[in-house]
Parts: sequence; structure tokens; C-alpha cells
Amino acid sequence: MLQQDVTLVSMLIRREVVGRYRGSVFGLLWSLLNPLFMLAVYTFVFGVVMKTRWTIPDHPAAAHSTGEFAVVLFCGLIVFQFFAEVISLSPGLIVANANFVKKIVFPIEVLPVVSAGAALFHVAVNLVVLLAFVYGVFGRVPLTVALAPLVFAPFVVFVVGIAWMLASIGVYFRDMGQIVSPLVTAILFLSPVFFQRTALPVWLQPWLSLNPLAVPVESLRNVVIFGIPPEWTAFGSYSLVAIVIALFGYHFFQKTRRGFADVL
Repeated sequence: MLQQDVTLVSMLIRREVVGRYRGSVFGLLWSLLNPLFMLAVYTFVFGVVMKTRWTIPDHPAAAHSTGEFAVVLFCGLIVFQFFAEVISLSPGLIVANANFVKKIVFPIEVLPVVSAGAALFHVAVNLVVLLAFVYGVFGRVPLTVALAPLVFAPFVVFVVGIAWMLASIGVYFRDMGQIVSPLVTAILFLSPVFFQRTALPVWLQPWLSLNPLAVPVESLRNVVIFGIPPEWTAFGSYSLVAIVIALFGYHFFQKTRRGFADVL
């Protein structure tokens, strides 16, 4: 049964990725063009206009450049784009696939997993581009990049758990999609995507970890750009919370799915 579910999820992820760009001129290239466009906009606003800079470990302050800021920013945006793509679609996921609800043999609980899998495809594409930027700007790709899948895994688990809850709630409360959209934007600007933790007052810095993007963004930057191992205590705590959220989200989905057919 497990093998059948894995095969089904793989097939649906492939269909989701290909179907999203079917008929467009640039096809799958849009998965790269869209984040690069947003990177250019954010880099111009924060890096050129507001002259935001990042404290790069082992780099003198004079060496900081807009290019370095753009690379650091791009890494944070990769994490955010995954989060935004999955979470924004979740409230309408079951409603958009109502035909699956009435098919008893179809495991509708895989739909949030499929959504996350399709988003991970975009993460993989963007990570390849990020590594090219890291090499071009910093002149080397650190060996700690091998830890990237490890530090990203708990984030995926966390997001899927939230997606299960939102997908279920969205069936009964259709306004959830309108609530989630501004919340996702708020989480972006309150996360260390555009600023460093050290830019905050000392008393406020620990509270930043409550933002679901904080630990994944900082951990991915450390291993992909700076060549620093992740903060294992924060990583362990985040992983534990992610597992709890995922288990709760799954059981919440399974408890509430009984009424999906009646509502839809």
C-alpha cells in the first residue's frame, strides 16, 4: 500500500508541475523566471534604494556589495516561495479537487503532499541557480551545502502539517483563503528574509524564532552561503515542533474529512 501511495504521489506531482506550465511559451522556465524577477525587484528596493547590507562572516565591511546582498536575499526567498506556494493553495485544495472526495479509494490526504512536492521542484531549480550565484559572487561553494536537504526537511514537514489543517478548514470556512494571503505576506516581512536577527534589539531577537521561516532561512543561508553548520539546538527544537505540527495536522484532517462530501 505504501509503495502504491508513493507511486501515486510521484505521478500527481509530475502532473502538477507539467500541467502548470502546459501551453505557455517558456514552459518550465517560468519556475526560474518568476523568482528571479522578484529577486530583481527586492534587490533594487532594499539593496539599491535602501542600501541594505548583510554582515558576511569573515568578510570586511568594505567588501559588502549589492551582489552579496542579492545572493543572501535569494536564499531567503527560496524558503519563502516554498512556504507561500503551499500555504496559499491549501485552503482551496480540497474544494478544487471535490471530485476526488467522492472517490472512496482515492487517498485525499495526499493532496497537500502533492502540493508540497510540486513546490519542492521549484526549490530544487532555484537552489541550482543559487549555487551558481554563490560561486560567482563568493568564489566558492562551501562543503556544508551537502547539509541543505537536512536543514530543509523539517520545514517541509512543518508546512505539510499546516497544509493539512488549512485544507480541511477551507472546506467548511471558505473565507480562509482571504485570511491566509495577508498572513503569508506579514510572515515574510517579519522574517529574517530582508534583515538579520542581529538588526533587532537584543531582547527581541529570541522572539524571532517564533516566525516559522526564521530557523529554515538562517539554517539554509549558513550551510549554502556562509559555510557554517546549522545551530543544532535551534534545528532540533524546530524539528520536534515540525513533527508535532505534522502529526496534529494529519489527525485533524482525518477527523474532519468525514463531513467533506456533505459540504461539497
